[in-house]
Amino acid sequence: MSVFLSIVVPVYNEEESILLCYEKLVQVFSVYEKTVEFIFIDDGSRDKSYSILKNLSVKDSRVKCIQFSRNFGKEAAMSAGFDFCSGEYVCQIDADLQDPPELIPEMIALAQQKELDVVYGVRTKRDGETRLKKITSFLFYKLIARISSIDIPEHTGDFRVMTKEVVMAIRKLKETQRFMKGLFAWVGFKQEGFYYERNSRSAGKTKFNYVKLWNFAIEGITSFTNVPLKLATYVGFFFACFSFCLAVFYILKYFLYGDRFQGFLTLIVAILFIGGIQIMFLGIIGEYLGRIYFESKNRPLYLVKNKVIDTSASKID
Repeated sequence: MSVFLSIVVPVYNEEESILLCYEKLVQVFSVYEKTVEFIFIDDGSRDKSYSILKNLSVKDSRVKCIQFSRNFGKEAAMSAGFDFCSGEYVCQIDADLQDPPELIPEMIALAQQKELDVVYGVRTKRDGETRLKKITSFLFYKLIARISSIDIPEHTGDFRVMTKEVVMAIRKLKETQRFMKGLFAWVGFKQEGFYYERNSRSAGKTKFNYVKLWNFAIEGITSFTNVPLKLATYVGFFFACFSFCLAVFYILKYFLYGDRFQGFLTLIVAILFIGGIQIMFLGIIGEYLGRIYFESKNRPLYLVKNKVIDTSASKID
């Protein structure tokens, strides 16, 4: 039987949220006329998440669950969901129910009505998030919009509905260092935003701390722009020219007026400042070299330890 809609749900230590998420999805799609499958990706959880998912798959044949051998990250989990899905439309949603599942039929209807390939959620309200997180998120998307050639919509997460053509395009992208929001924008196709209010978590705690969010931001910037490398070149050229002009100025001043340059403290400050700039840009170069290093290993994006999935269902070819 062909599947109309595949719902991909990444899971990491979400034993408190899984049943709530499943029950909500069942409630929303209990009267849905099309065939639906629920694909849960257990991203190496250390709690009882996979046991709960396995039990659900026994009770409900629509539930497919895949367990990674370890924690590979949400981007890998989403990619695995796309690899194993079989629907004409594919929806990605988090298990914490911050993105309301009841909006999915409306997003599909909008896609069909306007012949869209992607309908992505645009958050008009973000409950349960700190002011600092909202500010840093706003600044990040403003920055990446300015320095990247890819138009990544603001106030969007991973909540979206896509056609199988878009999913097939995503599956062709083989890099292991993945920034999915950028990849969704990079593949193009006809896309439109769907505005909604984001809820607080239904249960459990967020797995993203500020260190992970910082690394996530660096991943996004280094994945879709080389502007930091160009900036290193421009700043280096500026300071080289400035230093040359300053040297000429003091040499002429010495020969014309016999005035020697004084100021040990000024010299130390200048050395420390230039040294700090050099170290910072060496770090930027290192980030890009690190990406090349990891990509050159050509390791798989994820490894599957266990899976409960209907092999008779045809996946997207």
